[in-house]
Amino acid sequence: MILVTGGLGMIGSHTARALVDLGHEVVVTSYRQTDVPSFLAGQVTVESLDLTDRDAFFALGNRYEISEIVHLAGTIPGDDPIGYFRTDTTVLLNALDAARAWKVRRFAVASSIGLYIGRPEIPWHEGLDLPAVDLPHLIVAFKKAVEPITTHSLAGSGVQPILLRIGSTWGPLMDPESQFSPYPPYISALQRGEKPKPLYADDGGDSCYAPDAGRAIALLTTAKTLRHTIYNVSSGRRSTHREFVEAVQAINPGVELDLLPGRRHGPGEDPYLDITRLTQETGFTPMFDVAAAVSDYVAWRAGNHR
Repeated sequence: MILVTGGLGMIGSHTARALVDLGHEVVVTSYRQTDVPSFLAGQVTVESLDLTDRDAFFALGNRYEISEIVHLAGTIPGDDPIGYFRTDTTVLLNALDAARAWKVRRFAVASSIGLYIGRPEIPWHEGLDLPAVDLPHLIVAFKKAVEPITTHSLAGSGVQPILLRIGSTWGPLMDPESQFSPYPPYISALQRGEKPKPLYADDGGDSCYAPDAGRAIALLTTAKTLRHTIYNVSSGRRSTHREFVEAVQAINPGVELDLLPGRRHGPGEDPYLDITRLTQETGFTPMFDVAAAVSDYVAWRAGNHR
């Protein structure tokens, strides 16, 4: 059985579904989130669990024979950075401790595209040295620490660490007013009968639809062999807000949607992730281009709040 922590979140839910589709039994943990999305109902075992409780975490190993762990659980920082770092570090260490104790085959953990910030090369690939720069968000700062904590904690244990540098992901179950993607708030405005704030046509860069991200993570988790430790997880292409708005317009031909010319911060290119390593070792290719993602998401949001 495969354990997915944070398995009712956006990426976690789609990862769990992809693992089920690949024929695996899955147990997911969740703390505050209690609603099981329709596409997971009856498909996975759900454990409501405070992952900072080491004894409760380890008790999972008494109830299930865990073969792999996908650690996607995380909190959103508030006004207390120390509290945020303490909570998420405690959860990570409990998960790593359990992975060693249970002798799982593989431990996959969420990292971030944000680690590449400061590299001028485009696209960003796993062979790049990570620059020493000021990071824009507490989550990115934590993810930069996650990688060496994970690899050093599992060294010599027989557990294979997989560092998932996840790109800019959006889709079903994302906060409809998310600060991390303009797309769900854009669709939310249309649902309210409002005209969305215009986007800059040539802005964009990395973008991955959540079901594709989940399938990529599932393939990495279950692959017979992997040759590397670090994998970019995304669509592998640059997209633009123009493509997004054109896709929305195609679904809503009677609605006037505006685009601002060029890029918000002037000429240049927005970065995106190279997924050659992921594709070569797992056979992954995205199922959703921009138009397909928009169509699927609009249909989803028609019957779901998020």
